[in-house]
Amino acid sequence: MAIHQSWAFAFGLLGNIISFMVYLAPLPTFYQIYKKKSSEGFQSVPYVVALFSSKLWIYYAMVKKDANLLITINSVGCLIESIYIVLFIFYATKKTRIQTVKLLLLLNFFGFGLMALLTHFLAKGAKRILVLGWICLVFNLGVFAAPLCIMRQVMRTKSVEYMPFPLSFFLTLGAVAWFFYGLFLKDYYIALPNTVGFIFGIAQMALYLIYKDAKKVSEEPKLHVPEHIVDLVKLSTIVCPEMNTVVQLSKASDINEAIGDPAEKEKAQETKEDMYETIKA
Repeated sequence: MAIHQSWAFAFGLLGNIISFMVYLAPLPTFYQIYKKKSSEGFQSVPYVVALFSSKLWIYYAMVKKDANLLITINSVGCLIESIYIVLFIFYATKKTRIQTVKLLLLLNFFGFGLMALLTHFLAKGAKRILVLGWICLVFNLGVFAAPLCIMRQVMRTKSVEYMPFPLSFFLTLGAVAWFFYGLFLKDYYIALPNTVGFIFGIAQMALYLIYKDAKKVSEEPKLHVPEHIVDLVKLSTIVCPEMNTVVQLSKASDINEAIGDPAEKEKAQETKEDMYETIKA
């Protein structure tokens, strides 16, 4: 038993270190959000779900009482994910901000609160650990299966832009560490979900190696204007001065797209479409 406890502590400590690095992985994303002063193009769901997962494991470890290393890393995780969510809300558009706050309240306040109350009053002793264990197991199986969406996007676009190899590697390594931590504690609610995490982690790294040098396929085909239409537009700016305004707007929209101004991308696309409709008329 002492040997098992020693191995559990070793793997739990390794899991803490790796999980801490994984929690810091989104820092480049939030630096990009800070530079652009906009969270457009990113989603808050992963951070809200990660916060809920951390709170869930803290509650489970407190009830179980012999999984203290789960409490340490998930307490840090709660702090880091909360900072991410606050930054996301600060730079989000009004619509995205409302959606994020609604999800946060629904999952992390009402959802977690209801679950905690029900398990506290309706389940006692070993039964409460059993119920919480199954809740943690099912929820984390869902979390580990979430990368299927990213993997599908990689195969469709032939781009690994949103699936960096270091993150997949450390997630896989973390799954191994927490699997053995749960195994030596004889806690299969911890060990079992991490087997799924390991499998999907290996699959992600394999996809990365397959598509890392593949030519990226654009998901949004760009509008193509034949050369004779371009010449017609040039001529029309002389015959019809109003057309010159359309052309200048189109150039401005191209510049906005080139510098990656999120606030102007939709406007740029609409301007182009209006220009082509004007040409057809």
